[in-house]
Amino acid sequence: MSLIGKNALVTGASSGVGYAIAEMLVKAGANVIGLCRNTSAVPEGVHPIACDLSDASQIDTAFAGLTELDILINNAGVAKLASITTGAPADWELMWRVNVHALALCSQKSLPLFPADGGQIVNVSSMSGHRVPSSGGFYSPTKFAVRAISDALRSELRAAGSHTRVASISPGFIDTPLLDIYFTGREDQLEETKSSMKMLTAEDVASSVIHILKTPAHIDITDVKMRCTEQAS
Repeated sequence: MSLIGKNALVTGASSGVGYAIAEMLVKAGANVIGLCRNTSAVPEGVHPIACDLSDASQIDTAFAGLTELDILINNAGVAKLASITTGAPADWELMWRVNVHALALCSQKSLPLFPADGGQIVNVSSMSGHRVPSSGGFYSPTKFAVRAISDALRSELRAAGSHTRVASISPGFIDTPLLDIYFTGREDQLEETKSSMKMLTAEDVASSVIHILKTPAHIDITDVKMRCTEQAS
């Protein structure tokens, strides 16, 4: 399916995977809107809208100015090292607001803007939504929730007769600023991990997202897991 002229919204478009997805969408001929806090850092050709996705009222305001959408990329996410036993509840709440609540709210608000024959939602999740690593803490539960939301939304849409497609893509380690934040205080461990494997790049993940978007309308790719060759799980 051609992306030329399609209207796409990417959350977290100012860095990492979101930046790479937005940039590739522009090159594919799409009209791209980027929801992010740092509006000066989006790729060339992207129309930025300032939005703190941890604030539901700002999401409401951002969507109030939109009239048509074909594609929603729920990419924005927060990764904090916050265990269940000793983690800061404020970190739990932030991850829940951005990784879960904002994703669901953006999805809900996009649906009325999609064409009658359906749109496409892609949720950027994580391998931590398929298994819980030893340091998964509260981050993993938020990504398990993304899987559940994706499945629930797809089920509701089919029951309503909608052809809107819902995909989830779950990368393993990606060499982006988000990984640096997640390993704050464990910099030596991060360097050891980086030296032991060739991690995914933001462009690797973005390429897979573009593949999903270009798939013919009668094919619904629902869940993609990807990791670098050296990553065992």
